[in-house]
Amino acid sequence: MASDPAIRPATLVDSCVLLDVITGDEQWADWSAREIAAAMDAGRVVINPIIYAEVSVGYQTIEELEELLPAADYEREPLPYLAGFAAGKAFVRYRRGGGEKRSPMPDFYIGAHAAITGYRLLTRDVRRYRTYFPTIDIIAPPQAEGETA
Repeated sequence: MASDPAIRPATLVDSCVLLDVITGDEQWADWSAREIAAAMDAGRVVINPIIYAEVSVGYQTIEELEELLPAADYEREPLPYLAGFAAGKAFVRYRRGGGEKRSPMPDFYIGAHAAITGYRLLTRDVRRYRTYFPTIDIIAPPQAEGETA
């Protein structure tokens, strides 16, 4: 499958996975690094402006961030407008379902981006994505399946 560029999967990498590797998280860095490498071997690896922004918080300059997330490895894509609509509708369902967090929109945008484009999503924050975007092919550690986002 990975040998035919036309059918190589694209993987959207969530900021939590990138931060695991960047910060050397004791529990998750090895798993996250292996999964990012596997995604790169399998096809395209994509980030969007929201993921980029979430990772940027810990850095003073764009040059520092660019060194950690080189564009040659992490393709930059804008958020599709359809993803914005889907994110808004998922947020409404979340609030109507009793969701109390007032600003989970970044997660909804990330999930909607993956859903609208048909990308796989590499994340450890599984529950919200599975609930509101059940069609996404999620790559997550087995122990993350029961975690809340």
